[in-house]
Order: sequence, then C-alpha cells, then structure tokens
Amino acid sequence: MASVTTRIRSAVGALRSHAAFWLNAFAQPTIDLSLRTHEGLITRIVESPGRTLPEEELARLVAQLRIVAGKTLAAGDLTYGIFSGERERLSRAIVTVISEEASGRPVAFNALSVMPVELDGVHTEVTHLGLVMVDPDVQGQGLSWVLYGLTTLVLFIRGGLRQKWISNVTQVPAVCGMVCETFSDVFPSPQAGSRASFAHLQLARDIMRRHRAVFGVGAEAGFDEARFVITDAYTGGSDALKKTFDVAPKHRDEQYNAFCARELDYARGDDLLQIGRIDLAAARRYLTSEVPAGSMPALLATSAVLALQRLVLPVMHWMDDSKAYGILRPRGGER
Repeated sequence: MASVTTRIRSAVGALRSHAAFWLNAFAQPTIDLSLRTHEGLITRIVESPGRTLPEEELARLVAQLRIVAGKTLAAGDLTYGIFSGERERLSRAIVTVISEEASGRPVAFNALSVMPVELDGVHTEVTHLGLVMVDPDVQGQGLSWVLYGLTTLVLFIRGGLRQKWISNVTQVPAVCGMVCETFSDVFPSPQAGSRASFAHLQLARDIMRRHRAVFGVGAEAGFDEARFVITDAYTGGSDALKKTFDVAPKHRDEQYNAFCARELDYARGDDLLQIGRIDLAAARRYLTSEVPAGSMPALLATSAVLALQRLVLPVMHWMDDSKAYGILRPRGGER
C-alpha cells in the first residue's frame, strides 16, 4: 500500500512539474525554442535575441552565425544586419540556427527581420525572410524546409493564425521559386495571375524608403516599381553575396530560372523584391509539400503547443489581477 501511495505521489509531483514548465513556457513573451528537425541535428529559433539574451549568450549566437558564414565567405565580407552584433539590429531579428546535436557545431542559419511599415495608414509589420547560409559540408541534406519556412510557420501559428505579410530580396532562381511556391499572393512571380495590388506597392515603397539596411542595399540603388526590381543592389554591405546567373542555384522548375534571367541584370547586380503573405493556404501547402514525413510529428507537437499558448496565455493574463489587461486595471491600482 505504501508503495502505491509513493508512486501516486511521484506521479502527482511529476504532473505538477510538467504543468509548471508549460505554464512558464506559455508566459514567455518571445520565442526561444529548440526541436530536433533532422537526425543528429537540433534547430533553435530565437526571437529578438538583441532584447532577450544576456551579453555572453548573444555574443555566442552571433559567433555561431559567423562560423557558418565563414565557410562560404571571406572574413569581413559581411558587415550589415545581424553580423554587426548590434543589439538594436538583433532586437528586430528572429534567428534560426541548425547545429549538430553531438558537437554543437552550427551548420546553417536563417535570420529573419521584422520591419515596421504602414499599410493604408495603419501601422503593421512585414517579416523579411532575410539571409540564409548553409555550410557546404551539409548542403543537399534537406535543410531548406527548415531554413525557408519553419520560422514563418511558427510565427503564423503563434500569431493566432492571422495572415502575415512577408518580403524577400533575392537574385537566386531557386529562392525565387521557393518563395513563389510556399507563400500566397507573391509578386513578382512568373506564375499565372501574379499581380501587384495597391497593398503590395505600398509595402514595397515603405520598405525601400525605410528598411534598405535590413538587406544591405545602399541609398544609391534604384527601384523599378513596375517590376519590383532593385537595380544595382549590391552597394550597401552585401557586396560579397552578388552572383552571376551561371553560379546562382537554379530551381527544378525552369520557369523561375527563365524569369530571373529575363528580369534581372546580373552584371549590374539586380535583385527581386518579392512580397507575399503567409496564411492558412500557405501553411497547408508548406506542411503537405515541404515538410518530410519523418519530421512531421515533432513539428505538429510544437505547433500544437504554440496554438494552445494563444488560448491559455490570454486567460492567464485575465486572471492575474496584479497587471493591466486591455481596459481592465490591476486591483488597487490608480483609476
């Protein structure tokens, strides 16, 4: 009998421990989560590291990014954005790092940026897909579904499944095609029916007016509003990323290769500014066509926790009478 009682108490204690863990996780204002996305690899997603991480840990994260970049570029080639190590720049970033589970060695990363913009006179945000780099030693191991879509899916779910605007600057046909096939209402795109709405144009103008530094485009670069092409784009710190058409990775669908060859002057150094949305249709396409079957259980479990967070967290805030919540004021506070 004593043995049964001990086991019950142990089970109750474990349940309390797990409940406390998830309640603390739900209360976190920003994302910092890790999950196993590939055999032997761990993916970490950190939101706003410049605002949330202590100095030593932030320096370690930036060092990981530089290690990956150093496998493909000469030291000092990249000076803009996250590589600067500036807290202000990293406060607007969402960094995804893939590392070897055994050694901790970083092998790939994606650095998104959140850009404040105005749309129809209302303040909103655009998530810029940002810079992606992969260690040449692990290229071809199926990391693209993590680097190009996972973080935006996580942000979409955490945002209560509300559609989010995304942007992307590239001259790489493989990346152009990935964006066109993953997200909704993408412009520019060779797909039939692609067009620039007034919303696309407003966002493009505001991005080019206020956020060139995010993707390393100098003030002297031009912008063709009819085609959403940035002309002479590699003058603002991103010079080392400039490619010829022959070198730029191609897409399996020839239409994207032909589109980039037709629209961009690679000798001058042009880029596409793509704008689209992640919504339920885009999320469904991503889950059904991009995510490997073996990685689906972990991803669905993480998605379920994030979705539950959007239900639990408002209730927790509402029940906490020590803090303001909307028009509700804390007990005993000023009126």
